[in-house]
Amino acid sequence: MATTTENNRSSIKDEETYEALRADGASKEKAARIANAQANDRMNPSRKGGKSASYVAWTREDLYRKAQEVGIEGRSKMDKGELIDALRNH
Repeated sequence: MATTTENNRSSIKDEETYEALRADGASKEKAARIANAQANDRMNPSRKGGKSASYVAWTREDLYRKAQEVGIEGRSKMDKGELIDALRNH
């Protein structure tokens, strides 16, 4: 039996676009939404919706504030890399 993660990943139509967006800091949901739209001939989405820099360019304090905003638990003990991972996987 497939796990939930495998089931969710099987619905991604353009894996290359999905992985590129995740590497740029997009959430799983946003990356999947854009990747699937890219694979649909009737849609013409942009790769990046907002003007925000990728999480790597953010300060730890900015990452902390964003983690607080989205409700990531344990954020106060996380370093910059852990905050980036937590935000990307939220």
